[in-house]
Amino acid sequence: MRTIPGLCTALGMALAAASILKAADICAADPERVARFLVDMRAILKATDVCAREPARVAQLLVDKGYASRYDYALQAMQDLSYAKWCEYNPEDTVRFQALRLHEVGMIKTSPQKLVAQGTDWRFRNELKKELKA
Repeated sequence: MRTIPGLCTALGMALAAASILKAADICAADPERVARFLVDMRAILKATDVCAREPARVAQLLVDKGYASRYDYALQAMQDLSYAKWCEYNPEDTVRFQALRLHEVGMIKTSPQKLVAQGTDWRFRNELKKELKA
């Protein structure tokens, strides 16, 4: 059986990884790939929002689709995992922290401040947060 909670837990890591280092290279190399990625991320984040707002409905869907065998376990997992946390965390801090670590060990030459200023664009995230609040 597939584990949806494991997938959703990895969401935070995926958001940070998508923003760090390679974003500028990907944008320059293949803008269509970036557009597809943003559509996929929007779908994942909207699904995560549903997990946070309607855990019982999602748990029943997991059982109905065969991803979970027991409703009570699925519901417990949906209630225990903090699906709404992505709205509260600041990804800019994450990028700055990871960039600082990479800069300290010499893996990147760009300063963390410059990397955040030139290599990130949070319009998508901010737009999606507003959309989901409505």
